[in-house]
Order: sequence, then structure tokens, then C-alpha cells
Amino acid sequence: MQFKEGDGWKACYDETTGTYTAERKGCGYHDLYEITEEIFDQLENGMSDMDTYKVINRGRHLYMDVNDRCGPPYTIVFDDDYQKLCPWANITSSGRIWPDELTDMAVELFASEENNREQRRRKKEEREKKAR
Repeated sequence: MQFKEGDGWKACYDETTGTYTAERKGCGYHDLYEITEEIFDQLENGMSDMDTYKVINRGRHLYMDVNDRCGPPYTIVFDDDYQKLCPWANITSSGRIWPDELTDMAVELFASEENNREQRRRKKEEREKKAR
């Protein structure tokens, strides 16, 4: 695995799987993303937090944990395979995970989660088939 790191972020290229992933972490938040090679190449130590956010945020959101004192802490799992995709990440969780139905609605509603729509729709269809 090849890593790049900076203040509040870490990115990984896994040669075995061919995947690129990234983590943004700070006081009150922890996010994991699947990124592209292009995004990985743009990341460099010394980037501002805002520039890092703008670059990594173009990836597909895998996981989000929020504990920022603006409300109760919560965790959103956008992709159930986040641990397989980011085995290197030290994952933080508040322990209050959103149910699949709420996550599906958020992905459909928020433009920022557009990269997850296809994957979430497929998972929803699988869940509905199992329930029948």
C-alpha cells in the first residue's frame, strides 16, 4: 500500500485491489472516501484544509461520523464495504448508525451524495428482494 498524508487527512493506493481511498478526520468528524487516481495524485502534504476538502470530496463518500456538539452524534454508512475498502483506516464511530432507509433517502436528496446513488439503489433492491 502506498500512502500520502497531511494535516487531518490520509490517502491510500492499494496495489492489490487497485483502489484509491482517503480519510478526512478532525475534531467532530471522520469521513472515508473512495477516490480516483487523479484525486490521489492531486493530494500533497501542506495543502490547506479547504483545498484538501475540495479535492477529496469529489470522491465517493463511504462513511461519515459526526460528533460536533451541534446535536447528538451519528454515523452514516454509505457503503457497507467501507472496512474492506479502507482496512488501513482507524475508524471512529459514535455508535449511532443511521438506518438504511434514512441513508437511502439522504443519498437521493443531497447532491453531495450523488456518487452513491447507483450503489445505494442496488443495495436497496437487494434488501427488498430478500424481504419478499
